[in-house]
Amino acid sequence: MSILDQAKALDAADPLSDYRQHFDLPDGVVYLDGNSLGALPKRTRERLKDVVDQEWGEGLIRSWNTADWIGAPQRIGGKIAPLIGAQPHEVIACDSVSVNLTKLIGAALKMRPGRTVILSEPGNFPTDLYMVQGLAGQGMAEQRLAHRDQIIDGLDEDVALLMLTHVHYKTGAMFDMAALTKAAHDAGALVLWDLSHSGGAVPVDLNECDADFAVGCGYKYLNGGPGAPAYAYVAERHHETFQQPITGWMGHARPFAFSDEYEPAEGVSRMLAGTPPILAMAALESGVELMAEIGMEPLVAKSRALSEFFRAAMAQHCPQMEPISPADPARRGSQLSYYHPEAYAICQALIARGIIGDFRDPDVLRFGFAPAYVSFEDAGKAVAALAEILETGAWDRPEFKQRAAVT
Repeated sequence: MSILDQAKALDAADPLSDYRQHFDLPDGVVYLDGNSLGALPKRTRERLKDVVDQEWGEGLIRSWNTADWIGAPQRIGGKIAPLIGAQPHEVIACDSVSVNLTKLIGAALKMRPGRTVILSEPGNFPTDLYMVQGLAGQGMAEQRLAHRDQIIDGLDEDVALLMLTHVHYKTGAMFDMAALTKAAHDAGALVLWDLSHSGGAVPVDLNECDADFAVGCGYKYLNGGPGAPAYAYVAERHHETFQQPITGWMGHARPFAFSDEYEPAEGVSRMLAGTPPILAMAALESGVELMAEIGMEPLVAKSRALSEFFRAAMAQHCPQMEPISPADPARRGSQLSYYHPEAYAICQALIARGIIGDFRDPDVLRFGFAPAYVSFEDAGKAVAALAEILETGAWDRPEFKQRAAVT
């Protein structure tokens, strides 16, 4: 049986196959980059039209009340919560991952007086490290990096916060959240998890793991659109004590009292700063609702089945591509990454054929498996195209080696 015949048989038995029709996917395109930007849910277009034409166009400023624009951050956060193992009142949709990281790093430093070290790993997603470096440049924090097999050894009485990305953006390797959270707590430190490559794709149970803080983005597996608002999680036990440093008016207990003095809102709502971007929030809410409708258990099962099918096909048909993701699907995110010295050119050659994965500098080719809309046939077509490109050397063309601004 050919790889495409195998794929079609798997699609026929796939309980999530009907959800593909809920996404607006271009004809002739195989999209394996949902780990960078999720596909467009059809309901999002309809929702945005309603927000623009009715809520903004007709309701004007009244819609802050009549359409509950003002409650969007908490409402959407509550819908994200079941996807990451949290209570609805512990999650809020707001700002970007970078901004939310800065807020929570600042909160952790305040909660651990006398400790200034933020412990992470080299090769973490750059914005996570940059946020620490920015605070370090102002004398507020100290960055310490330890390789992932030495992180526990790096925990001592100087560490205020352990900050890690649950699923590594480049390799897809997944940390043991429960074990590392416990180790940090045993050392007196708090823990902040970046769920940007986890939320909506892999099992996450923040409450069960006793996590303190988390952030995540809305534009990958939650399909919120390019630059969609992020989300933040603060464990209920910290709601009375955490203080974040970006004390904007929307995080005030009574923003429309217009007081000169800041008074934090209750609970996770004090994570707010500026006015929420309502059009972007509406798009995010549509994507989140669709993921919540499917549920995490079937999403995870499909993700693992897809990636295992792809991994086996790659080993058979593209053995020259060196896998760098963990072989065990329970230890990786919803992606597979491969090393090749010409990874960028190969990626561009695939895109020219309508197979969209992505490249990460300097030599990594990534394939993401968004289980709500990626089919087994998609995965089979990608492997078949890649095998032909490698066999014929079709990647070895000048136009495929010219770096674009976004890679």
